[in-house]
Amino acid sequence: MSLQDDIMTAMKVAMKEKNTTALTALRAVKSAILLAQTESGAKEELTTEQELKILQKQVKQRKDSAAVYLEQGREDLAQPELAEAEVIAQFLPKALSDEEITKVVVETIQKTGAEGMKDMGKVMGIVSKELAGKADGKTISNIVKAKLA
Repeated sequence: MSLQDDIMTAMKVAMKEKNTTALTALRAVKSAILLAQTESGAKEELTTEQELKILQKQVKQRKDSAAVYLEQGREDLAQPELAEAEVIAQFLPKALSDEEITKVVVETIQKTGAEGMKDMGKVMGIVSKELAGKADGKTISNIVKAKLA
């Protein structure tokens, strides 16, 4: 069963339960997937990796919005954003812990022979591909910086 089918099933459940937060989040995801499919030059079916990137982007957008709202003291606006992020995140694979990410980063640094910040791009590229969908880019970046510094 593809991710789109899972999202459609979840949308139906949210409609029956009258869960407007979940419904709003799932409709946004469905819309983003449809936009990606209809882009010029795009294939009919998206790969799982592309679908996961879309989901990650949707979660990140909501978390960023919530952070801005919280900075401005608007808890009332931040809560729906965080709730939608949770709904979307349930379709993502389980995220890796910082220790697991660190282990992959250290192995990659040893394999590539990276020394210092000048090699950060090389390490980030390899680690990001390896951990696609399993770790946040910001977390990876912070760990790589810490290990190369």
